[in-house]
Amino acid sequence: MADSAAARPAGGEGEGDVGPVPSSPPTLLEVLRGLDSGPRGLTEAQAQRRLARYGENVLPAGRGVPWPVLAGRALRDPFTAVLLCLGLVSAAVAAWGTAAVILLLVVVSCVLRVSGEHRADRSMAGLRELVAATATVLRRADEDTAPAAREVAVAELVPGDVIRLGPGDLVPADVRLLRASGLTVHQAALTGESAPVAKSADGLADAVDEPGSCFQGSSVASGSATAVVTATGARTRFAAAHDRGSGRSERSAFDRSVHGVSWILIRFMLLTPPLVLAADAALRGRGLETLPFAVAVAVGLTPEMLPVIVTLCLTRGASLLARAHGVIVKRLPALHDVGAMDVLCLDKTGTLTQDRPILHRALGPDGRDDPGVLRLAAVNAWWTLQLADLPAPDALDEALLDAADEDALMAYDGTAAVPFDPVRRLATAVVRTPGRLGRDTLVVKGDVEAVLERCALADAERARLRELAGGQADDGLRVLAVATADRPTRARAYTPADERGLSFEGFVAFRDALAPTAADALAVLAEQGVTVRILTGDHPGTAVRACRDLGLTVAGDAVLTAADIDALDDAELADLAGRTTVFARCTPAHKARVVRALRNAGHDARATNTGDARPSGRTERHTVGFLGDGVNDLPALRAADVGIAPREAADTAREAADMVLGEKDLTAVAHSVRAGRHASGDIATYLRVTLSSNLGNVIAMLSAGLLLPFLPMLPAQVLAQNLCFDAAQLAFAHDRPAPAAAHRPTVLRPRDLLRFITGFGVLNAVADLATFAVLALATHGPGTGDDEAVFHSGWFTENLLTQALVMVLLRVGRRRAEGGRPDPVAWSALALAVTGLTLPLSPLGPPLGLTALPGEYYPLLAAVLVLYAAALVAARARYERRHSAMVC
Repeated sequence: MADSAAARPAGGEGEGDVGPVPSSPPTLLEVLRGLDSGPRGLTEAQAQRRLARYGENVLPAGRGVPWPVLAGRALRDPFTAVLLCLGLVSAAVAAWGTAAVILLLVVVSCVLRVSGEHRADRSMAGLRELVAATATVLRRADEDTAPAAREVAVAELVPGDVIRLGPGDLVPADVRLLRASGLTVHQAALTGESAPVAKSADGLADAVDEPGSCFQGSSVASGSATAVVTATGARTRFAAAHDRGSGRSERSAFDRSVHGVSWILIRFMLLTPPLVLAADAALRGRGLETLPFAVAVAVGLTPEMLPVIVTLCLTRGASLLARAHGVIVKRLPALHDVGAMDVLCLDKTGTLTQDRPILHRALGPDGRDDPGVLRLAAVNAWWTLQLADLPAPDALDEALLDAADEDALMAYDGTAAVPFDPVRRLATAVVRTPGRLGRDTLVVKGDVEAVLERCALADAERARLRELAGGQADDGLRVLAVATADRPTRARAYTPADERGLSFEGFVAFRDALAPTAADALAVLAEQGVTVRILTGDHPGTAVRACRDLGLTVAGDAVLTAADIDALDDAELADLAGRTTVFARCTPAHKARVVRALRNAGHDARATNTGDARPSGRTERHTVGFLGDGVNDLPALRAADVGIAPREAADTAREAADMVLGEKDLTAVAHSVRAGRHASGDIATYLRVTLSSNLGNVIAMLSAGLLLPFLPMLPAQVLAQNLCFDAAQLAFAHDRPAPAAAHRPTVLRPRDLLRFITGFGVLNAVADLATFAVLALATHGPGTGDDEAVFHSGWFTENLLTQALVMVLLRVGRRRAEGGRPDPVAWSALALAVTGLTLPLSPLGPPLGLTALPGEYYPLLAAVLVLYAAALVAARARYERRHSAMVC
């Protein structure tokens, strides 16, 4: 046999020798001819040649991100870009010390971020290696020998291989069924449908919802099959869906926040040096000799530690999540995004519910509970399993056996079975009841319509029973019908033709088993201000039932189906999405569209942050997370601000996600939200403290430049002051906000931040100007070199002391010290204050142009600091009253 096969990828042409895709699905014979294969499989030589031609059966997404790419991503961060610009300007004016410090901070930030994301990549590689990857394949040593079944690595499968599938097997590639017996397949990873789907060799093929084909990413629920591999690796539908879902088209919440804050810093940075130069030129006649000082002022305004603090906070939060809860944060900014999340979209299967049904009730023909119907249904399940030689019970049969009385089952003696098949949609067990010699009882169980049409019923009664079953289905239950027939005992085998003239007995109704932690996790998410939306491929009634059982409120108009979504334009969908809880019968495209609509749906900023019902007049976008585990979830994972996948998710879903949970449990999401809000709260506190203090210093420097005949602070002193303050602020990465800070989404809002730093910055500038007055009283008139050094030293000391006060007093919503012990920020502030008092007196003082201060300066400075602290406390209390627990 010539080795000329080509694997045709779904929906397109294959390689080289494959012709155009026919207008109708190819027959099984056409598939085998196109693959140059047959029921006996390939020879080892053919398999080796095809492996060399098509490559291994692995997904292209399974490769880690190289170090250079991670480093480039870190350098593109806007905060880092601001620092690099400052470093270049400093080097241009020969401020080499400032340029060196900035470069060092950039390097530290990049190293921290790259190492954190590289660790996440290594963890993901470990998860990929845990996936068992073997398949049972029929191979021949040569053309003349018989085929033998053996286990090979999934990566070694090639188009044309014939494989065997059994219960629990993962479908390792796209395949066309050759033979199938009672085969049902879980396709939730591809379609979102939680119920197993029946497959048969004589069905149509070439589409996920057609019974003749199975696709990579699905798994066998029951039955067995032999199939020929039609596509592997990057040519499978699984890989094609990943390619369509790759690439985030919009900026995330972190990207939007960083962009806004960065532009605030850039505007201030560009505005400050020209103002300093113009003021000195106009009032003092100084020219370009003040350029280093002007650059130092701009550096003083910029939070140089921002990239380091951001990376440290996110890295520390990600590390704690990994150790405590097994959550892998693949993209560090995703931790901020999950903290800012106020809408979480998820599928119900495996998250709100377990991937198994349980019996809800058994009903007689009158619609009342009837335990006899349960007994008959369980007898059917038990003897079909025993006599049809099935390897394992169907999920619905298992639910029946769990609910039934075992002793009642043993009262019947099974003699024969006609197993379920997807065409009849029925299963029949033939049993004998003790005391009834010479009579057999056929117990038939299956699809409601299939059973009813085989029962001896009047049309009106059949319609009534159909309506009764429909009501149960509309209530989110899965319904099977049960019927019986009495026949004389016979030696001849029973066949499907005997399933006629049945007596209707009743219905058994099933619901999805609830995830044990789902209800508690939903309550925690609600406390955290996160609204849950259900995006599922299931029937709307099934999804609504699960929500209702878990206490998740679903209003009468809070359900949209795929047809409803298709009928809406983007603006209408955005308007309705915010009021809709359940989106049912969703395809991957529908899920992605709903996620985008939710992101674009505006909400009031005040209500989100404070719970205040009064409108603020300003709307902002939702921050949307999506939890998904299948290849059908890829577009939505990419469309969300933060994509989340469990460890057991499909490979491509894990690769596309920003965060990977240790297991599919909403509790882990709640832990992630809390960690993200703690990290974002620390970053916001750092920005408030640093920018308000720096702005006050810049205002004071500009004022001093207008009032003094000398520079208010030397460039070296500005640099030393910044280094001391920067080192102290590393403590913010270890701060823990109050528990209340985790109850609202944490978003960095540039407007709110600008208002905060302006108000508190002006207050800081007033304290600096008061210090100028104190220095005027403590010295004997400016104009001498000594007085200039005293002024520099006095302001240097006051700056570090006021910055220490700001660190402690502007931690809005901070957690109280535990056990009476100061926290890291308090210790750091104390060290900063000690440095400010002792540095002018130390041997390092004279090289920096600092000198000892007169004794009368300290009591006056203490008075200024007391008044400043009182003003800070009053202003902070007013801020907290107005903004409650709002974070910038």
